[in-house]
Amino acid sequence: MSDLPSGLFESQLSGRELVHRGKVRDLWAVDDEHLLVVATDRLSAFDVVLPNPIPGKGAVLTELTLFWLERTRRQVRNHLAPVRVEDVITDPAERAQLAGRAMVVRRLRPLPLEVIVRGYLIGSGWKDYQETGKLCGITLPAGLRQADRLPRTLFTPSTKAAPGEHDANIDLDEAARLVGGEVLDQVSRAAIAVYEEAAAYARGRGIIIADTKFEFAIDADGVPVLIDEVLTPDSSRFWPEESYRPGISPPSFDKQYVRDYLESIGWSKRPPAPTLPEAVVTRTASKYREARDRLLGGG
Repeated sequence: MSDLPSGLFESQLSGRELVHRGKVRDLWAVDDEHLLVVATDRLSAFDVVLPNPIPGKGAVLTELTLFWLERTRRQVRNHLAPVRVEDVITDPAERAQLAGRAMVVRRLRPLPLEVIVRGYLIGSGWKDYQETGKLCGITLPAGLRQADRLPRTLFTPSTKAAPGEHDANIDLDEAARLVGGEVLDQVSRAAIAVYEEAAAYARGRGIIIADTKFEFAIDADGVPVLIDEVLTPDSSRFWPEESYRPGISPPSFDKQYVRDYLESIGWSKRPPAPTLPEAVVTRTASKYREARDRLLGGG
């Protein structure tokens, strides 16, 4: 029998409307203006939710998100509401289920855009550069290597795919057609400012944030608002600085470890996803905790 805790695969709350169950987060109605966001221990890879959770993962995502939301308030507004989870959830068993993995946020309509910020040439950006010499339509200098630091921080949006489909990189003109040029400019500036603040902080703690994905909404004042998870191992590429070197894909604290395992067994990347072995679950949970501990000073 496994010695691992079971993890939370789905949250269950009585007397509340489930607004949405995403790949990782469950959204529950609080009132007309607020939502309860629950980070479960679900893990998705290649846009498919895996059948077994990573115990403790949701708590790590929530702790990091709350930290970054507070740290980046000067750069951008965010959706965190001044309401405690304990004021919304009164049942002791439900409070225990949500401990450390929930937050109350304002209800806002997300922009139909994935806001990706890149500081290094890796992943789909590296593939794009190899084929075209560009990254999402942005021309880069010749001769860059995999994982090289980019000459400047780049905002490279992508589509927000429907469930079961994949996001696709788009150029700035296409992004402007989706959300409007003024909104795109505001979001781009805010996203780059948040990334650069976070990257400088993380570098001082031995972590390189190679790239990250944000979600934004626009509030009633017409101002960009940072929503959803922020700078977590699910939404970002975290590299340990001590093992970083250009020319290779560096080891990471994010879910690339799981992707590599799934590639190694020849999975088709279509549902149903295979069950992860206990050793992979344990190692993945450890990577998430180490990223948190390095960034927040725990351990």
